[in-house]
Amino acid sequence: MKADLVMANDMFASPVHTRSFIETVRKDYFSTPVQALLTLICASVIVYVIWALVRWAFIDSIWSGTPEDCHAAAGACWAVVKDRYRLIMFGLYPYDEQWRSAIACLAVLATVILSCIPYFWSAKRLPVVWVVGYAVFYYLMKGGIFGLSVVLETQWGGLALTTFVFASTVIIGMPLAIVLALLRRSKLPVISALTALFIDGIRSLPLLSILFTAAIVLPYAMPDFLVGDKLYRVIMGAAVFFAVYQAEVIRSGIQSLPAGQEEASIALGLNYWQTVSRIILPQAFRFALPPTINQVVIAFMETSLIVILGFFEITASGNAAFSAGGWNSFYVEVYTFVALIYFVFTYSLSMYGSYLERSLRLMAR
Repeated sequence: MKADLVMANDMFASPVHTRSFIETVRKDYFSTPVQALLTLICASVIVYVIWALVRWAFIDSIWSGTPEDCHAAAGACWAVVKDRYRLIMFGLYPYDEQWRSAIACLAVLATVILSCIPYFWSAKRLPVVWVVGYAVFYYLMKGGIFGLSVVLETQWGGLALTTFVFASTVIIGMPLAIVLALLRRSKLPVISALTALFIDGIRSLPLLSILFTAAIVLPYAMPDFLVGDKLYRVIMGAAVFFAVYQAEVIRSGIQSLPAGQEEASIALGLNYWQTVSRIILPQAFRFALPPTINQVVIAFMETSLIVILGFFEITASGNAAFSAGGWNSFYVEVYTFVALIYFVFTYSLSMYGSYLERSLRLMAR
């Protein structure tokens, strides 16, 4: 009887009116004279700014030539990027060997793309992809094998150094994050409390202070044989900072699992490591994928901080690109090019994270 009444009500209910685009614009932006005036003023300003940027960047710009040609032009001088792109992309890497740096960056890009493919989302395949991609990058940059000449880390720079710091941070930080997440969930109160203290303590510090400590303070507190190169100390500091945040992301993914998952694994006779590796972590990473993508994006953007410590990463390479050869006046174009590189990478991963969120939401229905 109730079902019949519901069906009858649905049949005689008035249809829901959906507003057209024109109706929406009229109601939201032109419903009153004041609102219409404000809309027209804002639209005029937006159109003016966009047109000015288009004229500066494309119509009145110059794409090749000398600094004198650029000074005579009314728009942007992209000739500085064309003339100095090798310095921006590869830094101080030997000119004749820069093809190695380019292939190494492509190897990291391929590793990131493969990591986004669901086929590789397993405890066996994904670490292999990361290790192989990182090894290809490192030995191409460093050399010393297959007849490649040795290039010291002090000669690395530009996008290649940024990519190296980013890849090292993620590859070292992700396993460390898993360990920290599991230790914080330990049933031993002492281990859980100490891990929580470590995670919260690191999270309460700015990344820059950690990098300064790793680069400058640690050599005074460690024996000489443990000091190592400044670059690797900075990478370890960045990896620890990444790990403590990612550990909380993984822990949130574990907490989102039903409590019966662990109970079922115990009932099946699985030990702790089998339960964690085959049941808990695969599902936790599935729930934690979108925030994990976000942490990876943040790790890439934070590589720019190492310029303060004297490293010749892509921002410092950009500074050097316009500081010589008469290009001093065209720093905006160089910084725009560097910003575009950051934007392409971060925006692509952000869109992928949004896609994962939508996919997981549909699968949960």
